[in-house]
Amino acid sequence: MNKKQNHFKRFFWDYLWPQGNMKIKLLVLSSLVLLILTKVFSAGVPYGYKLLVDRLNISPISINIVYLLLISYCLLRLVSSFTETLRDILFVRVNQHASKAVSLKMFKQLHDLSLRFHLSRQTGGVALALERGKQGASKILSQLLFSLVPVLFEIGFISYILWTLFNIEFALLTLLMAVVYILYTVILVMRRTKLRKELNDSNYDSNFKSIDSLLNYETVKYFGNEMHEFERYNNSLLRYEKAAIKNQVTFSYLSLGQALIITTGLFFMMHLAIQGIQEGHMTIGDFVLVNTYLLQIYQPLNTFGLMYREIKQALLDMDNMFDILDVDKEITDESSAKTLEVNDGNLFFDNVSFSYDKVRPVLKNISFVIPASKRLAIVGHTGSGKSTISRLLFRFYDCSEGEIRIDGQDIKKVTQRSLRKCLGIVPQDTVLFNDTIYYNIAYGNPSASEEKIFHAAKMAKIHDFIISLPDSYNSQVGERGLKLSGGEKQRIAIARMLLKDPAILIFDEATSALDTKTEQEIQSNLLDVSIGKTTLIIAHRLSTIIECDEIIVLNHGCIIEKGTHEKLLELNGVYADMWKRQSGDSL
Repeated sequence: MNKKQNHFKRFFWDYLWPQGNMKIKLLVLSSLVLLILTKVFSAGVPYGYKLLVDRLNISPISINIVYLLLISYCLLRLVSSFTETLRDILFVRVNQHASKAVSLKMFKQLHDLSLRFHLSRQTGGVALALERGKQGASKILSQLLFSLVPVLFEIGFISYILWTLFNIEFALLTLLMAVVYILYTVILVMRRTKLRKELNDSNYDSNFKSIDSLLNYETVKYFGNEMHEFERYNNSLLRYEKAAIKNQVTFSYLSLGQALIITTGLFFMMHLAIQGIQEGHMTIGDFVLVNTYLLQIYQPLNTFGLMYREIKQALLDMDNMFDILDVDKEITDESSAKTLEVNDGNLFFDNVSFSYDKVRPVLKNISFVIPASKRLAIVGHTGSGKSTISRLLFRFYDCSEGEIRIDGQDIKKVTQRSLRKCLGIVPQDTVLFNDTIYYNIAYGNPSASEEKIFHAAKMAKIHDFIISLPDSYNSQVGERGLKLSGGEKQRIAIARMLLKDPAILIFDEATSALDTKTEQEIQSNLLDVSIGKTTLIIAHRLSTIIECDEIIVLNHGCIIEKGTHEKLLELNGVYADMWKRQSGDSL
């Protein structure tokens, strides 16, 4: 079984026929029964019309019989429409349930995947795969079950009726026309698959470039590279334009060939009917019946190409989605993982080594202890591995060697949820949700009361600023918080962390991007909120860590110095050199 077949099988069993969900199964079965009834009644409508035409050709005309046939004909049409409408009403629940289930599973998978995956993926491409996967699921259900299958059933059923009423020639000609039409359509659509993939790829690329450019709006403005971004986006759109034109041209050839096949089949079928009338074994009503059946088949067959293309496209879109669903979760909880129990908050890195690519080591045998309620700072030049330590602590990655323990518990042997619940971080680049200030602070603890949220804002010294805004806590922060200054975003990050009330605090270069005045104010906040908490500070500016209980210096992934601020200055080593460079003092 190839990948596409396996994906379709998974989709059917997971979403259309979900185990343990009897309601959805009953809705599917009821919809299929109504589908069959609709086609049976629909096939009976032309026959009722034939009887009416034949009766009108008999003299004298019996008005009672004519009106009885007319009422029967109208009732058949009404019942056919009723069963079709009822089928749609029932199946829309199945369709929406499947779309929701697909979206939720994809969304959960994206959050379960590692940071490594997200750093290597294009945000626009992932978002498009999520949206197209959901649309593909909906199209598969609607086109396959209620377009393709009904068309095939109707062709077979009408061919059987024509054989029964007249002779096998009508049935064979109907089937031949349908088979040639379907084969022609399938062959050309298969040829168009490559073009469609090129169209998809260029669409992904242009979508990514536009989103990436807008996310880096300020950078574009800093360097005055608007024309560069324009040309880059234009080149991507040109590739999309060429692929779209090729795609449309082949579609036109497909439509022309389909029309030729249908018209040829129509001619020969009507020719047989005319011969039958001339020979006296067919009536005008039979001629009308054959013509009506042909038109009834022609209408859905005329859209067969669209159906087949949409099904193929839906499968392709779902392949992209399933490719993401098939990505192995790099960081998982062990089957025996327990909930982390934090009593004191002692943190211990025990001979930890790590590399991102398994070739170049980032950390080498790192060991340090942060006793409960103490503050430890990590400093070092850019690329020394400082920020990697916080990522390992949050288990965005697992260390290659060694252990990280909290109160004696290996973080690999506890659940990720319980681990991250006890950790709070103020990162260097605080990214906020495109929502209100209130929402962003409350994100630290969504169930917190309004009073606690206001208290956290006051502790972070951001409350007065918030209430000075026209919309106060309901003020929108903009995408990624761009409506706020760096200091304001950092204070919101502090408030959010305080609301979470974690046992261990992490400040990952939380003030390095701020001006001196704002840095001093934020640093004062950080010192206040870290009292009584186990605190890890990853710093660039040494002036922010002089009051820490211990400072370790990293260089090329190794600890080269360790001690208090005063002791490290006395060593007159790397730390002292960094202090001289930053402070400008001659020590």
